[in-house]
Amino acid sequence: MLIQWFPGHMTKAIRMMEENLRLVDALIYVIDARAVASCINPAFDRLISGKKTLYVFNKCDLADPADVAKWAERFSKEGKAFVKAVGISGDCSQIVEGLKKLTSAKIDKFAAKGANISVRAMVVGVPNSGKSTIINSMINRAKAVTGDRPGVTRGKQWLSVDGVDFLDTPGTLWSKFEDQQIAHHLAYIGSIKDDVLDAGELAFDFIDEVKGLYPGCFSARYKIDENMRDTLEIFSAIAAARGYKLKGGDVDYDRTARMIIDEFRKGKLGRITLEKADFDKTK
Repeated sequence: MLIQWFPGHMTKAIRMMEENLRLVDALIYVIDARAVASCINPAFDRLISGKKTLYVFNKCDLADPADVAKWAERFSKEGKAFVKAVGISGDCSQIVEGLKKLTSAKIDKFAAKGANISVRAMVVGVPNSGKSTIINSMINRAKAVTGDRPGVTRGKQWLSVDGVDFLDTPGTLWSKFEDQQIAHHLAYIGSIKDDVLDAGELAFDFIDEVKGLYPGCFSARYKIDENMRDTLEIFSAIAAARGYKLKGGDVDYDRTARMIIDEFRKGKLGRITLEKADFDKTK
């Protein structure tokens, strides 16, 4: 299945981000730990250039812990600052501390003059990377920032948490997918609107890929024969196990497909990482 989706509002979102870069000291780059490489959006390259960036490995509770550790090791070797997070936990302290560490030179400079400053950061990420959940967890502890400062008077919503001011931005995708594997990974994690996808084809592609990465995940979840290798056979067995049939006994492909993808997204198939740390999207 060929996937290309870039609604017009995302172009406006990128333009808005570029316009507000001068207002921030750093970026908070939220990525889904199950598809790290695919969540690194080339459209953000200009934003990252020259700006301190804190990567947030989100949804770590849904990803394979061994792979999360390997991605962390890779980021460390590449000199990229990062923290690991579970957005639903509501704890944003490690993000705040990570930002303060990243911008410590500026904080210390003002502290030496007897002044306390707030670090300003822009939150970016692809849709459904968990950015909104992290923002919402911050909102629960935050207050709206008001005052005579750039950005505030133009209607932008800033949130203040423990000496860090955050500016949220809309989730934004790649303008064009040169690599369909990346497009599929983003579709699996919910970054691409389900309404523009064929649920059946997406589920077939998902099974075909994941059965090689985690051979036992489908048999463990749906109690089907672990020796099955054919994608259609696995799909049909899952439908039968759940009793997803149409009148006349035919498989309800649409219901089965949506259920499989939904259960992956919710972590019911186990802790799955789609991309290993040696994944190279430039190949």
